[in-house]
Amino acid sequence: MKKLLYFLITALCWIPLKAQTTAENTSEESLITSKVENYDFQNEEDFPWHARRFKVTAGVFFPANNTEIRVDGNNGNIGTTIDLEDDLGFNKASTSFMTTFDWRISRRSRLGFEYFLLNRSAAKTLERTITFKDETYNVDARVLAFFDIQIARIAYGYSIISKPKYEVGLLIGAHVLFGELGIRFDVNDASLQRKQNFNFTAPLPDLGIWGEFVLGKRFGLYANANYLAAKIDNIDGRIISYGISVLYNVYQNFSLTAGYTGLNFKVNAIEKRFNGDLKWGYNGPTIGATYTFGNHVKLYKH
Repeated sequence: MKKLLYFLITALCWIPLKAQTTAENTSEESLITSKVENYDFQNEEDFPWHARRFKVTAGVFFPANNTEIRVDGNNGNIGTTIDLEDDLGFNKASTSFMTTFDWRISRRSRLGFEYFLLNRSAAKTLERTITFKDETYNVDARVLAFFDIQIARIAYGYSIISKPKYEVGLLIGAHVLFGELGIRFDVNDASLQRKQNFNFTAPLPDLGIWGEFVLGKRFGLYANANYLAAKIDNIDGRIISYGISVLYNVYQNFSLTAGYTGLNFKVNAIEKRFNGDLKWGYNGPTIGATYTFGNHVKLYKH
């Protein structure tokens, strides 16, 4: 009986001691796993390019263009719908400069800025009669034309899913288009060099989604898509834009990017400077260089 009582007392003392030891081991294992999954991934030496506060990108864009425009005259004349590439001889392929700046405000919030510049010109003998504003250009007339455009964009992004290796969120922003188009006769006589120019500014808001993914120690992927149709004052517009790019980290905060982007918009405006329609679309590859700086933004909760 004494032996049995001694055995029961020993067993009762061993069970809680064993449970406490197991709990301590489990807690220690969880802590180690958490550090591996969270802290080590954010090690600046391993991922100096990822999740930094600021990011600047500058590069070259090679868009293929498709442009249609109609500009009515001030006296009520209806202009001709002109295909800039087919009717006026503009090249579809072109080269442009672009730059972006991204600011991670917090773990889930970011603000992005983009700027795009494209100047094009052409000369052609017309194959059909066209009317542009208050001027008519007859078939076989030799004309010179230019189309210069700048696009500035601001967008706020909110991350719905924020993990160390990937983020997915919503975008709200606006493209602002600054454009100018001009046509004139290609003649040496100054008295005959009649020209018609018009310029416009069109703010086009958009909504979209975005995603950013870490593919490896040196590779990252970013993608976004945006759309909205809206009317602001006397400007009725629709915009669709998209982009995808792959990042390769060369050294520390310096990386190279390659991607593909596109934009299609339609603007119908009734105002003093522009009464008509403009449809312009482009898409093509981009290459650029990216520099990141500032502290790392932790993409997880401690």
